[in-house]
Amino acid sequence: MNLLPKSSKEFGSVDYWEKFFQQRGKKAFEWYGTYLELCGVLHKYIKPREKVLVIGCGNSELSEQLYDVGYRDIVNIDISEVVIKQMKECNATRRPQMSFLKMDMTQMEFPDASFQVVLDKGTLDAVLTDEEEKTLQQVDRMLAEVGRVLQGRETEWLFGMDEGRKQLAASAGFRRLITVALHRGQQYESMDHIQAELSARVMELAPAGMPSQQQVPFLSVGGDIGVRTVQHQDCSPLSGDYVIEDVQGDDKRYFRRLIFLSNRNVVQSEARLLKDVSHKAQKKRKKDRKKQRPADAEDLPAAPGQSIDKSYLCCEHHKAMIAGLALLRNPELLLEIPLALLVVGLGGGSLPLFVHDHFPKSCIDAVEIDPSMLEVATQWFGFSQSDRMKVHIADGLDYIASLAGGGEARPCYDVIMFDVDSKDPTLGMSCPPPAFVEQSFLQKVKSILTPEGVFILNLVCRDLGLKDSVLAGLKAVFPLLYVRRIEGEVNEILFCQLHPEQKLATPELLETAQALERTLRKPGRGWDDTYVLSDMLKTVKIV
Repeated sequence: MNLLPKSSKEFGSVDYWEKFFQQRGKKAFEWYGTYLELCGVLHKYIKPREKVLVIGCGNSELSEQLYDVGYRDIVNIDISEVVIKQMKECNATRRPQMSFLKMDMTQMEFPDASFQVVLDKGTLDAVLTDEEEKTLQQVDRMLAEVGRVLQGRETEWLFGMDEGRKQLAASAGFRRLITVALHRGQQYESMDHIQAELSARVMELAPAGMPSQQQVPFLSVGGDIGVRTVQHQDCSPLSGDYVIEDVQGDDKRYFRRLIFLSNRNVVQSEARLLKDVSHKAQKKRKKDRKKQRPADAEDLPAAPGQSIDKSYLCCEHHKAMIAGLALLRNPELLLEIPLALLVVGLGGGSLPLFVHDHFPKSCIDAVEIDPSMLEVATQWFGFSQSDRMKVHIADGLDYIASLAGGGEARPCYDVIMFDVDSKDPTLGMSCPPPAFVEQSFLQKVKSILTPEGVFILNLVCRDLGLKDSVLAGLKAVFPLLYVRRIEGEVNEILFCQLHPEQKLATPELLETAQALERTLRKPGRGWDDTYVLSDMLKTVKIV
């Protein structure tokens, strides 16, 4: 029986595959190897608990054998109605949790970010039969759909969109660039080990004529290699899965981080642990407690938040936001006069907590949409509310709209800070969500800011056109706009004020920052000597 097509183009035909599986019957046809030949690689990179999509499944036994060794969350799709019917009948009883769906992989019906793994055993080769424009468009649609249904950093704007990839390649200085995602659940020995493992595969994708001994440089984004201990893992109804982990830094100090697994390469919040809270010290204290307790006593954990160094700001953008207080009039008096602040976006709570502890007359309203984050901040990052600091569980958009609608009774703040992330990784702007910089909403922000106050915004925007639009919108509402770029990061801190006459030239700005710093550095205030306010403002530019 000859099942081969008359030409390679038939591989892309639904009719060809219907006839193929009708003639082939239920006998499995394996492209590029059997499960036994591939299982070493599959088990290394796919975890049993992950949700797997197999595209162009055909009647391969690969999914069945994966299921039988513990991979239960597998969805299989194919364009052939014949083979899908066959596979359903074969597996309905023996593998009830596995599904088979007739579906076109270029127009999948799954929601975005539905799977951790997409497995293709030979479908791309069946589609890419030539280099005609129509064929290449079909391949683009296939890969775009794969990117859409996958979870992970490869779906972010920088990695998942044409403009983002062009910007990434340009910043790296290369015309051809391959991106590889390092997943958090896997163990990596070192960057050298990763490079050795990938080098052969990379050379298979090299352009024709490239010397076989050509050295290909490897670049890394983020810090996924190192000593890391997961302290807590949970799922928030709003933010999804998240982890709290302790990470050893370059100086051997430990830092606690909050990571949302939907955007797992971005550190949402970070705090430095006190020096004596090393992992050895923690193990020793736990061992000592066991020796001292009665035999029938419960093993109660130590309060996780007690180990946080609250005097230290880890995030450079938080340091710049604090430095923006120097834009207020008479900043050297900020420790002696009432200071009303609104902070939208709590995270681990380090930003409002720092203001609370170093400015004794400050009164802070913090707004956080996710109640789980208040629990995280309190239990793991040393955050606590007081008579001067209250957390409001609300959508920041609704909360500010409600305040702005309060008429003459509405409160006015000396400082308003936005440090809010977007949950949509496909946008070119990951902080804040677009609704927070719409002009109609900015007018509401303006209405609750004192005349000489300052609105401070953390902007993370890789899309240059979108960033220009955001800056223009801010400038229309706040005529005086300063920008401070965070070196080595995408973050830019925007300082917005209402009156151009408040403008301070760089020497004046540095002088006011130094005056505030002299006050904060007085003995007994617990100011971290490595944090220099004036340094944060040296590179500020007026838009």
